[in-house]
Amino acid sequence: MTAHERDLPRPAKTHTVTVAHAGGEERRGPVTLGQANMIRCMLRDEPEHINIHDVWPVPAGTRTDAVIDALRALAVRHEALRTTFPHVAGAVPREQVVAAEGEFTVTVLDHEEPLPDTERYADAVARRARAERFRLDRDFGLRISLVTVGGAPVSVALAASHAVTDVSALAVLEEDWLALLAGGPLPPQTAFTPLDLAAEEASPAGLRKSAASLRYWERIIRTDPQAMFDGPGAEGTEIVTPEVTLRSLRGARALARVAERTGGLPSTVLLTAWCALVAHRTGQDACVAAVPTSNRFHDRLVRSVNTVSQDALLALDVRVPSFDALLAKAWGAALDAYRHSRFDAVALWEMIGRTTFERGSRFARDVVFNDVSALPGTTGSGPAPDGPDLELGRGPSQVLPTRLLAFVHETAPLLRIGLWADPALFAPGEAEGFLTGLVRLLEAAAEEDVPLASLTGVTGVRPVERGPDWIRVDGCWVSPPAVADALGDALGGVPVHVTADGYGDGDGPGDGKGPGEGLTAFLAPGGAPLSPAEAHAALMHVLPGRPGVLAPRRYVIVQAPPEAADRTDAWRRQHILTEGNGRTPADPT
Repeated sequence: MTAHERDLPRPAKTHTVTVAHAGGEERRGPVTLGQANMIRCMLRDEPEHINIHDVWPVPAGTRTDAVIDALRALAVRHEALRTTFPHVAGAVPREQVVAAEGEFTVTVLDHEEPLPDTERYADAVARRARAERFRLDRDFGLRISLVTVGGAPVSVALAASHAVTDVSALAVLEEDWLALLAGGPLPPQTAFTPLDLAAEEASPAGLRKSAASLRYWERIIRTDPQAMFDGPGAEGTEIVTPEVTLRSLRGARALARVAERTGGLPSTVLLTAWCALVAHRTGQDACVAAVPTSNRFHDRLVRSVNTVSQDALLALDVRVPSFDALLAKAWGAALDAYRHSRFDAVALWEMIGRTTFERGSRFARDVVFNDVSALPGTTGSGPAPDGPDLELGRGPSQVLPTRLLAFVHETAPLLRIGLWADPALFAPGEAEGFLTGLVRLLEAAAEEDVPLASLTGVTGVRPVERGPDWIRVDGCWVSPPAVADALGDALGGVPVHVTADGYGDGDGPGDGKGPGEGLTAFLAPGGAPLSPAEAHAALMHVLPGRPGVLAPRRYVIVQAPPEAADRTDAWRRQHILTEGNGRTPADPT
């Protein structure tokens, strides 16, 4: 239990209600691509990292039995909630089974006195429920707690299996639940059920879409930055990251004015500003970001209660003069990403493994931008005169495998964003400065086009500073000395010298005047036999956690190191034993 949880009020009484449901249809069939992706993650990752949670405020005056009846109706209405994934021990589930009937439990947490912060308390209850692993073959997909005060319901706090729902699906469920509590009719079901989607994905058209997605991803992974953050501090994984929150009327007003001035959609304007600032902060020529929620572009996916959790991978080239020029490119780039967000996760990672081995890189999912503001139940309405002009706050910390994660919860009438920035890369106050800079960029763009070269002055966000030995090679920022150190370590201390082709042949990595075509490594193993293929395999083995390292395109094995071991021309005069690219056993040159 964390200190945050210890500070929470304790319920006076706790009891569990078992809720039976019936009236559904029993079905079975293959899992969807999104389910397969999430099942893979659930079997690999810690439950608190992969499970999701939500809090649903209960309308005042609602009775406990009405809350439970509405939850029961959700289970009957949505097949995903009645779905399990049978499998033998040690095997990965390939089939889903929809039950016609069953039961689930609701844990009632009753407090005698009003809670000082109901939302905070319910969120903590839901987060705590995430820590227990869902058993794929038997568990109901929602782990539900009902918070009551004096017997009156105030909040539903739930954790959810990511194999059954995603953030979008939870928003649809909440909207349906509120409609049921209000006594209104629910619209007919037209969205894909999980089994409907699985059938569509297995059709010839669905298979073509999946294959096209792999080709799209391969192009980005082969040519764009392997990591958005590549300097010291970007080595670790599973980082404990505090949340920084933004609530801003100024930001919402500016966003609306930019959209009006440019004719762009507010969501695209915000994505453009985000990408511009991320690329500026990291000093990259492109913003490569995962945009998970945006893969519900199909009409029958918008309200699907299902897990469609597969990344749309955005690669936005920022080498344009101004904000408006970048905005003109962003919609097409985003649409391209959305259209290529359906894939076989196993085939995707096999492709990533093959492509990164050939390129000599390590793909890093550094930046995630999740805009959930347009999901059901999240859209703001009307003015918010009591909202803050610009308010920054703090939320709970999370363990994340990313460097920079943003959730856009609302864009009007209030701009509301949650940001998790790796504290090893963002100094205290810098994450807050990034969000403030985003608002400043929107305000500047609301008045006129903004030159991208002026972003430091406009936003107050400064680009990362790299040392003199850093150069851009094959679309990535690379430190040749770091490559040499990594390769030497991987080979047990073999003398190594790395140079960048196209930079110059004298001291150090080169003159740094322009992008190099690739790296060449000179190795002197002495009497030990060593091939380029062995050298490349050894370096690839130690590449994880070294985002400033890119494998050489060519390995040159020489008899012995020169006396002037820091000079490329001296290495080139050594007797060459063998050379090659190291990518294939035949080791072609």
